[in-house]
Amino acid sequence: MQGLGDPPVVRDRVVERDEVDAAAGRVLEGAVAGGAVAVRAGGNMISNSIVRQRARSYGAVMSNDFLLGRAVRLTPLSVDHAEALFPSASDPEVWQWMPRPRPGSLGEMQAMISHMLADRARRCFAVQRLSDEAVIGSTSLYELDLAESRAEIGATWFDRSCWGGPYNAESKLLLFGYAFDDLGLARIALRTDNLNVRSQQALTRLGLAYEGTLRSHMVRQDGTRRDSLYYSVLADEWPALRDELLTRVMAKTTV
Repeated sequence: MQGLGDPPVVRDRVVERDEVDAAAGRVLEGAVAGGAVAVRAGGNMISNSIVRQRARSYGAVMSNDFLLGRAVRLTPLSVDHAEALFPSASDPEVWQWMPRPRPGSLGEMQAMISHMLADRARRCFAVQRLSDEAVIGSTSLYELDLAESRAEIGATWFDRSCWGGPYNAESKLLLFGYAFDDLGLARIALRTDNLNVRSQQALTRLGLAYEGTLRSHMVRQDGTRRDSLYYSVLADEWPALRDELLTRVMAKTTV
């Protein structure tokens, strides 16, 4: 029997939003008091230990090839997603810090996705908003090396209208859960442009460890060379990061 703290298990059917809410226990409101986190679910206060129990299993199961959260579903990326993703990917502000050229047409968007999918060391996902099934962005697990038990997370972008919502935090929560809990990886890294101070601050706030800078590491879209700052999280650090991401998702998810 599936417990209240277990993630929704998806078989060969569509799971409705109210089913996801029920399976997640409607954990929505976070309150910090005395250094402990208490959450309200269905009008009842739940202890911090139960929150952590739920967090441990959140997004850990990849069923029917997709990862299901409360606000988003990560589904395997395909060329069929090109039309839905092109408006966000062609937005100069959205694409500002991406190293690969910004697609200027639907054909270029399709070619870019095809190139990403051809990389066998990459697991690419389209991010689908559960409330209306819209495809709002993409994210990837890449440089995947199962023998060395490591990977990187990146190639992530969201439609500008989704900035500030729960979508990025929950996508990372699901992808980290898949990497650590499902694949059993020991290490996940993220890298960012040395000029992207906002990204660096966000990674630091999440508690990822800054490892160093690779100088003149990549070529930017304008032809200049960028330094890449590397951050990482290890398997034994994942529980703390998971709790932080879950708190952010709860804070940004409305009833």
